[in-house]
Amino acid sequence: MRTATMTPDVEAILARHTVRRAAIVGPAVIAVLWVTRGAAGGVAAAIGVGLIVMNFLLSGMALSAAARISLSLYHAAALFGFLLRLLLITVVMMVVARLFDIDRIAFGAAAVATYLVLLVLEAVAVARGREGELEWTS
Repeated sequence: MRTATMTPDVEAILARHTVRRAAIVGPAVIAVLWVTRGAAGGVAAAIGVGLIVMNFLLSGMALSAAARISLSLYHAAALFGFLLRLLLITVVMMVVARLFDIDRIAFGAAAVATYLVLLVLEAVAVARGREGELEWTS
């Protein structure tokens, strides 16, 4: 448990910021795919965006928990957690595509585009010091 003198869970804060940005990016991605691929594309895009948002939240929680335990575990969680989350995204996408009649192109395009756009937006915000809750970015 963190006390007032300890640093905040930076990873969890970054994940929450990314989810806030997804509230803007997600509907834009869904709208583009709805227009270009139809209603089925919009639904598939919404599922893809949701999958990526859950990935970022899972990442923030896992890294925050690992950081509280030890630096070595944090490093392991960062490296292997990334690989496991990519594998999880791939498996979930394959299962969804097999179980449901879904627009696979829209599903995949939404997932990839959302992941990359949110990652770039967060990196730019941190690099420019716009993350006010993070004392080391000021």
